Amino acid sequence: MSLNKRGWDTAIIALTLVVLVIASGAVDNFASSQNFGFLVLDLLPIALVALPMTFIIVTGEIDLSVASTLGLCSAVMGSLWNAGLSIETIIPLCLLLGAVLGAINGLFVTVLGLPSLAVTIGTLALYRGLAFVVLGDGAVADFPALYTDWVTGGSPIPNVLYLIVVLAIVFGLILHATPIGRNLYAVGASEQAARFAGVRPGRTKFWLYVASGAVAGLAGVLWTLRYSSARADNGAGLELAVVAAVLLGGVSIFGGRGTLPGVLAGVVLLASLQNALRLSDVSNEALNVVTGALLIISVLAPNAVSAAQKSFQRRQRMLLSERTDAS
Repeated sequence: MSLNKRGWDTAIIALTLVVLVIASGAVDNFASSQNFGFLVLDLLPIALVALPMTFIIVTGEIDLSVASTLGLCSAVMGSLWNAGLSIETIIPLCLLLGAVLGAINGLFVTVLGLPSLAVTIGTLALYRGLAFVVLGDGAVADFPALYTDWVTGGSPIPNVLYLIVVLAIVFGLILHATPIGRNLYAVGASEQAARFAGVRPGRTKFWLYVASGAVAGLAGVLWTLRYSSARADNGAGLELAVVAAVLLGGVSIFGGRGTLPGVLAGVVLLASLQNALRLSDVSNEALNVVTGALLIISVLAPNAVSAAQKSFQRRQRMLLSERTDAS
C-alpha cells in the first residue's frame, strides 16, 4: 500500500494522539470526564456529516450544502413542533426532508451534468434562505426532555458516541468491504473506465447525495435536541469543518483515494483542536482561521507527500539504471 494511503492515515492518527496528550497536559479541564462529553457532542455533527461526505469526495464530487440542509431541517423541526406535531412524527419527516434536499443536489449533478461545486454552493444559499423563510430569526425550544436528555446524557460514555460508532462501522464496511465501495473508488479514479466496467456513475452519485442529505437531516435533529433550540442559523459554517476533516483524513479532493479511519482521525483531530482552543478562551474568529489553515494544509500536504514520493522513486530508478549501465 502506498504512502498516501497507509502512511497518511498513520501520520494523522499519530498527530491526533499527540494533540490529545499535549492538550491534556497543557489545557485545564481538557482531560476531565465532563469535557469529554462536550468534545463528543462537538464532534458529533462533523463526524456524522463526514461519513457520506467521504463517499462523495471519493467519487470526485463535493457537497457544500450540508450545513444549510442541517439548518433547514432544524427550522422545519421547530415549525412542526410549534404546529403541534409529535416529536416521533417530526424526526422521520426531517430525515425525509434531508433526503429530498440531497436528491435535488443529485439531480442537478447527475441528470443536468452541472458541477457539484457550483450546484451545492447555490443550494447552500438556497436552503439557508428557506430556513429563514420557514422560521425567521426566532428560535423554538421546549422539546421533550426525554429526547434532549438522551442526546446530552450518558456517563461516562455519552449516548451519542454509540450512534457515531455504529454508523462509522456501517459506512466503513460499505466503503472498504463491499463491491459498492470498490465502485466508488473506481468512479473517482476514472469515471469513464468505471462505466466500461459496468458501474453506473450517475446513479451511484445520485444516491450518495440522497444519503448525504438524510444524514445532514439527522445531524440537524440532533443539533436541535442538543441545544433544545431550533434555529434557522443552526450549523452555519459546519461544511468547512466537515470538508477540512475529510481532506485532513487523507481523502483526495480529486477522488479515487482515501480511507474512513483516516477521516475519523481527522474529525477527532479537528474537534480536539477546536475544543482545546475554546477552553483556552480563543475567539471564534481564531477558530475559523485554524479551520481554514487546516483545510489548506489538508489539500497541500498529501500532494506534497505524493510529489516527494514520486521524486524519490525517479531518483531510485535513475540510480539503478546508472548502476546497471556501469556493470
